[in-house]
Amino acid sequence: MTLTDAGPLIAIIDADEPDHKVCLEMLGSLALPLITTWPSFTEAMYLLARAGGILGQRALWHLVLTDRLRIIDLSPSALHRSARLMDQYADRPMDLADATLVALAEESGHNTIFSLDADFQIYRIRGRQRFQIIPIT
Repeated sequence: MTLTDAGPLIAIIDADEPDHKVCLEMLGSLALPLITTWPSFTEAMYLLARAGGILGQRALWHLVLTDRLRIIDLSPSALHRSARLMDQYADRPMDLADATLVALAEESGHNTIFSLDADFQIYRIRGRQRFQIIPIT
């Protein structure tokens, strides 16, 4: 399983995205299923709608319905942690999708994330551990 941000989900589906090719190449080497949170999934769904409409959204749903992408419900403690993380990183600012992925990483013990977001180079798991970001940009 691989924690996954919205950016690679969009890039996998949208051939016009600059990182489309690299994300497709990386997908073949990642442990499936990809794991994301509802805020990240919602962000990807919204941006795919803007980029290409329903076809992109269908493709994203297909990843979920074929169990290549799982959307994880956050525990109450992860929700509280997400709020605290957004306060902690308010100077960035940290968005909700990123906060939930960091909280999920802390709760699950996974530090590898499929992301195109440079902010994950700054975020720390439990305030100390760095993320292993794929692809390395």
